[in-house]
Amino acid sequence: MEVILLERISRLGQMGETVKVKDGFARNFLLPQGKALRANEANKKKFEGQRAQLEARNLERKSEATQVAEKLDGKSFIVVRSAGETGQLYGSVSTRDIADLLIAEGFTVNRNQIELNQPIKTIGLSNVAIALHPEVEVTVTLNVARSADEAERQAKGETLTTAEAIYGEDINDNARPENFFDPNAEFEGGEEND
Repeated sequence: MEVILLERISRLGQMGETVKVKDGFARNFLLPQGKALRANEANKKKFEGQRAQLEARNLERKSEATQVAEKLDGKSFIVVRSAGETGQLYGSVSTRDIADLLIAEGFTVNRNQIELNQPIKTIGLSNVAIALHPEVEVTVTLNVARSADEAERQAKGETLTTAEAIYGEDINDNARPENFFDPNAEFEGGEEND
């Protein structure tokens, strides 16, 4: 289906361009959300009549997004989650979690503006892109850790996926995994199966 774009859409085109898209994408997303019109003569005339108004609205949205971007760009946010000793999270950090975190900090962001290819499933620092407007994108850093203290240590560049990093250098020598078994010990038990 051919449509006329009413705003810039990434990987598709600029405002006013006539592009060919799949029917389902047009029917289910572009047309209902007012991002495009079907490409026919009547709609082309309608678009030309509203072009100045649409460009003014786009410029206004872009300036609002730029103001938010100046405050948000490069910021770091701490996310506290429970995780195993290897740094694997019991769960994940998704776009919804990130949106809720940003809203709690006073930023107006929808979860569909957060560009996260897959949920974050390990502790550590992660850069996340946020598209505030089709022409305005910022990057924030998420510091996913088990506690605020660990987040602070991670921010300084420490890796927290080893026992020493979690429990400190003075970890009890008897608690080390290699002290729980003797690799040279002989099998003492019942008969071995062949």
